[in-house]
Amino acid sequence: MYIRRISRKNKNGSVTSYVQLAHNERNPKTGNPQAKVLYHFGREDEVDMDGLKRLAASISRFLGDSPVDTEPKDSVQLSLLDSKTFGTASIVDSLWQELGVGQAISKRLVQRKYEAPIERAIFAMVANRALDPSSKLGMEDWVKRDVALPGVENFEVHQGYRAMDFLIESDVDIQREVFETVADLLNLEVDLLFFDTTSSYFEMDDEPEEDSLKQPGYSKDHRPDLPQVVIGFAVTRDGIPVRCWVWPGNTSDMTVIPSEEGSHWMASRTRRYGRRPWVQLGGQFT
Repeated sequence: MYIRRISRKNKNGSVTSYVQLAHNERNPKTGNPQAKVLYHFGREDEVDMDGLKRLAASISRFLGDSPVDTEPKDSVQLSLLDSKTFGTASIVDSLWQELGVGQAISKRLVQRKYEAPIERAIFAMVANRALDPSSKLGMEDWVKRDVALPGVENFEVHQGYRAMDFLIESDVDIQREVFETVADLLNLEVDLLFFDTTSSYFEMDDEPEEDSLKQPGYSKDHRPDLPQVVIGFAVTRDGIPVRCWVWPGNTSDMTVIPSEEGSHWMASRTRRYGRRPWVQLGGQFT
């Protein structure tokens, strides 16, 4: 049983609405439901609305429900107290897990006694670099106020530095495992690898220490007055990263592949995947 409104168009083009009490019953011939009018309340603009409210309250009392408040209420005002971005961070986390990055890091943390969630700290720094690059100090507010990172309630600068120390110790093994996971997952063609280097400089007041990676050298950023590091990058023919390196800023391009680290990595790739042609710029051999 329900109240319904029907409308009829008059000859002069105006529309008149009527209010009825009806219920559905099946047509004995067709079996289809059809409305049966039980009571006509009359024209909608002439209906006794207060009488309908009293009837609704009477029905509620009969059924034992709370009385219907027939008095108008002020609308409830809602205020937005806080919001954080979640969707893009969730996508980054899904890729992080699908590519095996989190697993490769966690596997090497098993024997360590870190109290801080190092894997999540590394993920937070990667997500920040992908979504809204900032300094490590700026990340504290970013995680606290702007983004909802899966498994990351807060980020502290000292956790980030501790996580980076761990990466320096384990980067070769982590990169190797992630590459092998990605190579299998994406069915990468690694029959041909491309390699190039670049440099990145630092603006700093103090002179770099002798054993620091930050050293003066040939600057591809045209800033020979500032200390720098040399960055090497190897990719597949489709541009998928295979490995990256960081060398002291005074490293010559001619020495990066013949170096002990570069030669060892090339040998390990050859043992696993067979002979790998290696493409470099001609200037790196002269």
